[in-house]
Amino acid sequence: MKTRVLGKTGFNVSEIGLGCWQLGNDFGAIEDSEAAAILQAALNEGVQFFDTADVYGGGLSEQRIGQWRAALSKPPVIATKVGRNPELYPDGYSKAKVKQSLQASAQRLGVESIDLAQLHCVPRDVLFSGDLLAWMEDFKKDGIIQHFGASVEMLDEAMFCCDHPEIASLQILFNVFRQDAVESLLPLAEKNNVGVIVRLPLASGLLTGKMKLDRIFDEQDHRFYNKDGAAFHVGETFNGIPYEKGVALVDKLNGKLPEGHNILDVSLRWILDQPQVSSIIVGASRSSQVVRNAAASSLPPLSKELHEMLGDFYRSDVRNAIRGGI
Repeated sequence: MKTRVLGKTGFNVSEIGLGCWQLGNDFGAIEDSEAAAILQAALNEGVQFFDTADVYGGGLSEQRIGQWRAALSKPPVIATKVGRNPELYPDGYSKAKVKQSLQASAQRLGVESIDLAQLHCVPRDVLFSGDLLAWMEDFKKDGIIQHFGASVEMLDEAMFCCDHPEIASLQILFNVFRQDAVESLLPLAEKNNVGVIVRLPLASGLLTGKMKLDRIFDEQDHRFYNKDGAAFHVGETFNGIPYEKGVALVDKLNGKLPEGHNILDVSLRWILDQPQVSSIIVGASRSSQVVRNAAASSLPPLSKELHEMLGDFYRSDVRNAIRGGI
């Protein structure tokens, strides 16, 4: 597994990380034994960056990671998020409550200081006020966190955060079906030494190429209850694209790929071909998926012609289907 530097943190993180939303049972129930197997499979494949949040399973994901981490002699980098639990979101933010939330995360993770704490898609007005970022600076000085960043939904939010002098990382929605950051954000992130963490690299599974129109999702799965943005931002589910449209777009793109290429590998490699990206956090509900995703780090770069085709396809066929803004 190849590594890259995560912005101002200086951490060497694996190109493929593990997104641990599933470990909170938010995509359907996962047994404790399978959760531990997923985490260990990632470590065995060279994954050195794990991303979670306090609200994934109401702390279950952090708790499972903490229990697993306790047995490791050399733990990997573990990032979590703050700002979406019911005590804070949407309008209960105070410095004391945010501090308490971070301390609770540290306790579940079994750490004295959190490697990287990210603001978790907080409301736009709260983010732009700047208070949260100032509090995070103080928490870093106090040793509660080592570094801080922000997980955002819109590109203008990312641009705003990118200009903050102590922001170490940005977590963004970015994939073959959401490409705008290539021109607008990535050069600024590189200039300001901000590490870019990519979430939703496979558009909630669409870009695995395995989704079919008759697929039925578990009622606990956000791909069931948030497919139209009923629970949180629509862009977090299928990239904001209506499911039926997404399946059709994937089928069409599959027909354009050169022989010997599959859409999952192309999707992950396309992201890694952006040098400003530090790590891709890919979720998994089975350890076998972890092994499959990790292999993308060893794939050769895509050709210039394939990059051009993917860009043209996005602009002509995909961009206008995205709901919720970019």
